[in-house]
Amino acid sequence: MNLSTSTFACGAMVALAAALAPSAASAQAATATAASAACPALLQQTFNRLQDEKPQSLCQYAGKVVLVVNTASKCGYTPQYEGLEALNARYAAKGLVVLGFPSNDFGQQEPGDGKQIADFCFNTYGVKFPMFSKTVVKGKDANPLFVALTQATGKAPGWNFHKYLIGRNGAPLASYSSDVAPTSPSLVSAVEKALASK
Repeated sequence: MNLSTSTFACGAMVALAAALAPSAASAQAATATAASAACPALLQQTFNRLQDEKPQSLCQYAGKVVLVVNTASKCGYTPQYEGLEALNARYAAKGLVVLGFPSNDFGQQEPGDGKQIADFCFNTYGVKFPMFSKTVVKGKDANPLFVALTQATGKAPGWNFHKYLIGRNGAPLASYSSDVAPTSPSLVSAVEKALASK
């Protein structure tokens, strides 16, 4: 190949790459749009993971039945961690995920930092379901997930371990007060019904 042929070939490759670039960008935009469409609006939010503060998109739970719970380490309802973990383990393969949001909003019952909360949850109750950084779940400073859940159900958390059940389509299905245990027949029945819906 002489120099002029080589130059021509190189120029043709550059032109081809330039021509393909917009199409690659369009494909990326289309993929992002499709992902956004597949993720319900309620889950299009990001929270830091409790253990390491790494941002986690709730879109990773799109298509699952989600049980959102505001938690605390020094509450009379704290033993519900055990039932929540058992519920998560029992139904995870069928599409349930429990999401825990520690909060110090009620009775100052979650005073610790992220590491203390994570250690307590794992060492005391063997919690393996996803937990997020300590947050506000009521009032004007409530995080956007709890604002949306409160608006959709008409029920704001009244205390620690309030629960919201979200269907596979991202629509809130029900709200459960703190005294409804994770093993409560009414809650388990609602979870099973939501899991059966496609």
